[in-house]
Amino acid sequence: MFSYKVNESISLEILQQHQSEEIFNLIDLNREHLRKWLLWVDKRNTSADMVPVIEYWLENLANNQGFDVAIRYNGDLVGMIGVQFEWANRAASIGYFLSKNCEGKGVITTSLKRLIKELFETYAINRIEIQCAANNTKSQGVPERLGFKNEGIKREGQYLYDHYEDLIVYSLLKNEQ
Repeated sequence: MFSYKVNESISLEILQQHQSEEIFNLIDLNREHLRKWLLWVDKRNTSADMVPVIEYWLENLANNQGFDVAIRYNGDLVGMIGVQFEWANRAASIGYFLSKNCEGKGVITTSLKRLIKELFETYAINRIEIQCAANNTKSQGVPERLGFKNEGIKREGQYLYDHYEDLIVYSLLKNEQ
């Protein structure tokens, strides 16, 4: 099993099927918090709902199309980071979520800082993109702290339950790190 120590308190790991209940519990405990920005939250109603999702993550990893890693903070599962590759353009897109009780501790920023270095150096990625809802100022702070450039607004880029959300597109190039 892939596990990577970011620092003394943060590690990233590939989730396996036997952890479906743990990831479901994280989502369930943060359902209201995550639902504001993520459409898939309502589709995860039991730990069994996570089984095909984890299978998809593992297939993505095996096919070198991307990977999804759990974030552990002091041993506890507190969030996830997803990476999707676009090999033809040596590009990657990143998405993330974090439990409400871990916000403001630098967990996502610290994790992504290390992961971005890995993407540029080990995977030879040239461009990394992060999209954040225009109303999600906490999420926008992450790429801004990491030196990403604001490329503009993807107007009504995401349909979320009953309305459209504008998305801010951020990017970081290898030569900008």
